[in-house]
Amino acid sequence: MQRFHRAVLVTAAVALLATACTGTSTAPQASDDVTEDVTITFWHGWSAPGEVAAINANVTAFEAKHPNIHVKAVGNINDDKIKQALRAGGPSAPDVVSSFTTDNVGTFCASNVFVDLEPFLDKSGIDLDKTFPKALQDYTQFEGKRCTLPLLNDAYGLYYNKDAFKTAGITAPPRTLSEFDAVAKKLTRPKGDTYSQLGFMPNFHGYESTTTHFAAQWNPTYFTPDGKSNLAADPAFASMLKWQKNLVDSLGGYAKLEKYRATFGDEWGAKNPFHTGQVAMAIDGEWRLGMAREAGVKFDIGVAPFPVPDDQADTYGKGYLSGTIIGIASTSQKQNAAWELVEYMTTDTDAVVNFANAIHNVPSTLEALKSPKLDADPAFRTFLDIARHPKSNTPPASPNGGAYQLSLQDLGYAYESGKITDLAAGLAKTDQQIDKDLAQVR
Repeated sequence: MQRFHRAVLVTAAVALLATACTGTSTAPQASDDVTEDVTITFWHGWSAPGEVAAINANVTAFEAKHPNIHVKAVGNINDDKIKQALRAGGPSAPDVVSSFTTDNVGTFCASNVFVDLEPFLDKSGIDLDKTFPKALQDYTQFEGKRCTLPLLNDAYGLYYNKDAFKTAGITAPPRTLSEFDAVAKKLTRPKGDTYSQLGFMPNFHGYESTTTHFAAQWNPTYFTPDGKSNLAADPAFASMLKWQKNLVDSLGGYAKLEKYRATFGDEWGAKNPFHTGQVAMAIDGEWRLGMAREAGVKFDIGVAPFPVPDDQADTYGKGYLSGTIIGIASTSQKQNAAWELVEYMTTDTDAVVNFANAIHNVPSTLEALKSPKLDADPAFRTFLDIARHPKSNTPPASPNGGAYQLSLQDLGYAYESGKITDLAAGLAKTDQQIDKDLAQVR
């Protein structure tokens, strides 16, 4: 359920930037002796009983291997609390911190609130290319500074109602977006000014139907080499927005879809519209599989990669990636001991696999992804394949967190609703806004 936390925290990226730059400018020397008896504090965001039990089990396994290092794990910590603690420092501040918000990596690294992990990686002889998928390497560093490592992974794919497919005579999930559009229309059953079933909810306010999740299928370039916003120059963004708008219009139009969306239950509850059959297809992460089954859905659930643009048909299998990050606080005076925990949780294959199985997330190392100890569910393994795909990707880190993604999202809202009709001008204006926002923190 990592994405629940990330959905709540996505706006925290903007709030964080206002104060993060006051973090420690240089990290204290990592001079503590890891052979001495020591207690370190580990802050994380998990709060559900099963999640907390899983993280505590990981900590217990670590302490068994390092009996002199004791870990005080504190859960349900959000990014705002992290920001305040790392700014203030002191004995109550954490030594190790994890966050669900990959959008904040740029802020964490640029403001030096997390230490540079490169010396620790070198000391341990960890080869990043042999340890983590490239996309995960990308979202855990900023401008060459690696201040975080991946701690489990999230992969997005296509969920579909197999019973609805069978009724409509559809024998396989769509692979290209043109096939997807045709399937979405075939699965849609209008009922007056609403629907008895919608093939897919394309509106950007729909659950997980975001600009960045869709854009990943085009492998876009968000920034130029000199750090300028690249939305207008990269045709991927216009293509994505036009595709989405065309699907919105063909399924009944923005207003009708929004009216139907108002009938949806909570995304994270049993009445999620995919669970109830209100939508026959949905874009979502690996956690949805377990949640749908726990909700007692009455149909067979199908899982596949999300379709790709027709001119990129040979890249089918890729998807949007994200996940949890972990780092060492620059205020910590126990950085060597802290590194032992970070290294164990992020690179020990059994630790990664056991944690992934326990909370139904995708493992974050190459070895863990091919471990025979992983959940054998074929549907879950679809997400493992997406995570391993060389074209799977995620938006890059930025010094002001996810602010640029929010700007793109705002453009999407305006374009799908018809408030903006000149897309080229809208993209250019959004570029200007993003560059202006970045200039304020550089």
